[in-house]
Amino acid sequence: MEASWRVPWVWRALLRFSRILVPMFCRLRVSGEVPAELRHGPLILAANHVSPVDPIVMTAACSIAHVAPRFMATGGLFDAPVAGWAMRKAGHLRVDRHTAQVAQALPDAAEALRAGSVVLVYPEGRIGLDPWMWPERGKTGVARMAAASGAPVIPVAQWDTHRVLPYAAPVGLAKSVLLALWHRPVVQVRFGEPVDLSGLTGTAGAQAMQATDRIVEGIARTLVPLRRDELETPLFVDTTRPPDTSRVRRTRSAGLEQR
Repeated sequence: MEASWRVPWVWRALLRFSRILVPMFCRLRVSGEVPAELRHGPLILAANHVSPVDPIVMTAACSIAHVAPRFMATGGLFDAPVAGWAMRKAGHLRVDRHTAQVAQALPDAAEALRAGSVVLVYPEGRIGLDPWMWPERGKTGVARMAAASGAPVIPVAQWDTHRVLPYAAPVGLAKSVLLALWHRPVVQVRFGEPVDLSGLTGTAGAQAMQATDRIVEGIARTLVPLRRDELETPLFVDTTRPPDTSRVRRTRSAGLEQR
């Protein structure tokens, strides 16, 4: 497939700037890689969601990994005066949750992938509220995007961004930013192995659910090396995060006991 989409100059500039900004408030460690043959798309990056600062950290990590993904982001960001202009100019993809337009996000993403884009999405659909901070059950949108476009899926895990900015932000934003600037906690991002989506069976809906489980499990496996010493309970607890067990997966990660 020959790419028809080119990375806009605005997004190239922001990717470079993120590598200056992010080290100011954390020590970013990036591991794993995106295979060279996939870096220019079509490709889906499926990441866990830990903190409101995740997209900024992920931008820097992707720049280090030599990939320029189009983020699927909430529609409110596109309506903001400055951020909205940047989001639109950078070519990111709008998701109008809880509106009649939300259904348009999937065909827009599939079209972007068919044009040769890399698309980054959070399969959980929100900052995860699993009490143990493992990925929650995902929504099937990522699997449907992969099925519609034929694009491979690479899981991405990030950890300790909740040390930088808590769930409740922007409440207490100034204090959190000052603490991050002072302490510069270590934050990790790891790119995993492509998810095997072959051999799915049943109806289209059943296949989407099977693929979603594989994608989220891939994220969990990628996350394990980043939290070796805290597989059960996180060493740093974000007290602003309301625990929610309604979307807890049966296993917290590959190789861990059943819940």
